[in-house]
Amino acid sequence: MKAVVCTKYGSPDVLQLREVDKPVPKNNEVLVKVHATTVTSGDCRVRSCNSSVLLWVPMRLILGFRKHRKPILGVELAGEIEAVGKNIKQFKTGDQVFALTGMSFGAHAEYTCIPEDGMLALKPANATYQEAASVLFGGTTALHFFRKGHMQSGQKVLIYGASGAVGTSAVQLAKYFGAEVTGVCSSTNIELVKSLGADKVIDYTKEDFTNREELYDIIFDAVGKTSKSNCKKALTPNGSYVTVDGQGIAKVRKEDLILLKELMEARKIKSVIDRHYSLEQMTEAHMYVDKGHKKGNVVITVNENSN
Repeated sequence: MKAVVCTKYGSPDVLQLREVDKPVPKNNEVLVKVHATTVTSGDCRVRSCNSSVLLWVPMRLILGFRKHRKPILGVELAGEIEAVGKNIKQFKTGDQVFALTGMSFGAHAEYTCIPEDGMLALKPANATYQEAASVLFGGTTALHFFRKGHMQSGQKVLIYGASGAVGTSAVQLAKYFGAEVTGVCSSTNIELVKSLGADKVIDYTKEDFTNREELYDIIFDAVGKTSKSNCKKALTPNGSYVTVDGQGIAKVRKEDLILLKELMEARKIKSVIDRHYSLEQMTEAHMYVDKGHKKGNVVITVNENSN
């Protein structure tokens, strides 16, 4: 099968399309034919391992010191189950699924194996493979940090970085949970963020939201580009500041996938896709994400006949 292999730590050109052995599912695993996956900012960080001094050693301990222990990257996907292990009870051959592979990676390939008790669920019936794959990382990350911030209906929530993969999901989910949502983004993305349901949108290139004399119950930094000290004066006395920066991996629950599936099917949330690439264009996709200006998600179509 074809897979994109990360040959060493470094820039996007360390990624190579190669023929590798097709995996065989264990008794508790399903074999998924991958139709779509994504390139996230997290994939780029893992590829380069260009982290701060404090995080360098922990990252290398997890990922491998000289090169990746698991060189096929990618953490979110949608596809079709091609084979099942003998102990599988919840899924069957032919099921259309979406999944997060976490630190097992492996999504940037034509096939991958996923445990039945992993972050695997039937994909939303009304979503394409590309749409299903691109709602997982952002959606589950937003849900994790909203739980951490104890978000409740009626609160005022500010999403900093509202146009990214996490931010676009966070705006929609905050609205679903009954919050009054303010999004912060650049001027080119204002209409996008408004279309996702934000009550107010602030252009950070023209205005500092901390100087508006408006207080928020939760400030969620969805891109890791502000700080608690900077946001403190914009928080209510019991307000929460949560950020994706330096917080490790968001804790994902299987019920999060089920919720995202149900919300997509009910058209309460939607996937935001910036660009499409093929598996052969993985290097170009990483180069684009590295620039830090993507709107929503960058999708990789693995099987060109999928939709």
